[in-house]
Amino acid sequence: MARRALITGITGQDGSYLAEHLLDQGYEVWGLARGQANPRVSRIRKLLADVRLVRGDLLDQGSLISAVERVQPDEVYNLGAISFVPMSWEQAELTAEVTGMGVLRVLEAIRVCSGVSRGGRPSGGQIRFYQASSSEMFGQVSETPQNESTGFHPRSPYGVAKAYGHFLTQNYRESYGMFAVSGILFNHESPRRGAEFVTRKVSLGVARIKLGLAGELRLGNLEARRDWGFAGDYVRAMHLMLQAGKPEDYVIGTGRMKSVRELAQAAFAAAGLDWERYVVTDQALHRPAEVDLLCADPKKARVQLGWEPTVSFDELVAMMVESDLRLLTDGGDPDQESSWP
Repeated sequence: MARRALITGITGQDGSYLAEHLLDQGYEVWGLARGQANPRVSRIRKLLADVRLVRGDLLDQGSLISAVERVQPDEVYNLGAISFVPMSWEQAELTAEVTGMGVLRVLEAIRVCSGVSRGGRPSGGQIRFYQASSSEMFGQVSETPQNESTGFHPRSPYGVAKAYGHFLTQNYRESYGMFAVSGILFNHESPRRGAEFVTRKVSLGVARIKLGLAGELRLGNLEARRDWGFAGDYVRAMHLMLQAGKPEDYVIGTGRMKSVRELAQAAFAAAGLDWERYVVTDQALHRPAEVDLLCADPKKARVQLGWEPTVSFDELVAMMVESDLRLLTDGGDPDQESSWP
């Protein structure tokens, strides 16, 4: 029988790419959806007709237990979160409930449905659990590059909530013997990224300027540096973590940093434009507590999982600009995207 996977956050960037990858691997894929009225549900149905949906909410423990009981998954990937960092200051409590406590509720649903007691082992088959941790947990970094042993100093409510979920995943692994792992993923982008994220804001801004729909692009801290990769590469790492012989946490990234300035330069160059003519810096767009540089050390994933990124930074940026040029030319509306799948 085909292996069965349940994905929370199925309608988001990572969820859609992961679902595609698992379907290609022969999985039966289920996605958790809060309700059929969610406009993103129709989009995922058009993109991936073979994905099955089950109702559930990261704020509702009972619904998660019901979803796990119905699906009977071999693997659960928890990708659902309020993932737009600036929003986490505006809705800190909701971020804590969804991004942090949501992890607890999913783990509890797996534990209850597997019949696991403290210090024990599952009474039935072992459900393997993946938690989407984040490089934002490192925050004010103590060393560069960051690896699995680097300490956390999160600089946003989002980073704090992710750190809670990360440690909770470790705790359930150690307390209950569950196959529970966290992937500490650095920034990963694609044409499916929400319009509010800086990479997509840049690619959309460039496309609008190229098509004569805008005259400038306003950005915040141009010197912030990130390790940016392609989301389609990173979901392969998620899957590989759950195929390993034992549960361990892994840092996933390219190991190369680029600044927001370099992002803008590459995006405008992909459209044949001079970025300095159009980019305006705006102090209002700076974060209350900035994370200046994040860079992954993915050696463990490379050695133990055989994982390597395949899409370069310049290829990724060009892919996003070209996609947004097509979208806007066809009359699409990227601003309808939501930051909470």
